[in-house]
Amino acid sequence: MVEHEVTGWLDRITIAISRVAMWAPAFVVAIIFYEVFVRYVLGAPTLWVNEMSLWVGGGIYLTAGLYALQQRSHIRIFIIYDMVPRRLRQTFDVLSVVCVCIFAFAVVWGGFGEAKAKLLRWETFGTAWDPPIPATIKPLILLTLVLLAVQSISNLIHDWNREPVSHDPADDLDVPANLDTPRDPSGTGGRSST
Repeated sequence: MVEHEVTGWLDRITIAISRVAMWAPAFVVAIIFYEVFVRYVLGAPTLWVNEMSLWVGGGIYLTAGLYALQQRSHIRIFIIYDMVPRRLRQTFDVLSVVCVCIFAFAVVWGGFGEAKAKLLRWETFGTAWDPPIPATIKPLILLTLVLLAVQSISNLIHDWNREPVSHDPADDLDVPANLDTPRDPSGTGGRSST
C-alpha cells in the first residue's frame, strides 16, 4: 500500500497514532496466545488477558477511522462524485466536512460530562482484574472525534485546489494481468498431448 503524502502537523500526529494502532493487533494476538498456553497447557488461566484485549481493541477501532480519513480511503460514492463538475465536487466535500464536524461537536458536547466524570473518578471495568477501561476509552472517543473533525478540515484545505482524480470501477477488482490471452478449453495450456 502506498500511503498518502503527509501534508502537515496533524498528518504527522495521525500517522504516529496509526503506527501504534497497526502494531496493537499483534500485541492482542500475542497475549491471547499466551492465555491459551497458560490456560490449557499449564492449567493457570489469567485474569487480565480478556480485558486487556478489549481495551486495546477499543483503541484500535477508534483510531482506525482517523487513519482512514487521513489516507482519503473513507467511503465516497464515486459514481456520482466523478460525474459532476469540479465546483459541485468541492460542494460535496464541504458538505461532508460540515457533517463530520457537526457529528463530532454533538458527540463531544453530549459526552463531555460523562467522559470527565469517568476519568476523574477513574471508573473501572468491574471485573476481577478491574482495568480502567471506561475511564480511558470514553475520553479517547471524544479526543478521536475532535482529531477526526480537524483532520477532515485539514484534508479539505489541502485537497481544495488539487486536480480531480477519476476513479474506475475496475480499480477495486483483482483482475489477472493476462486477460487478453484466449483461454484454452482443453486445460492443457495450449500444449499438444502427442
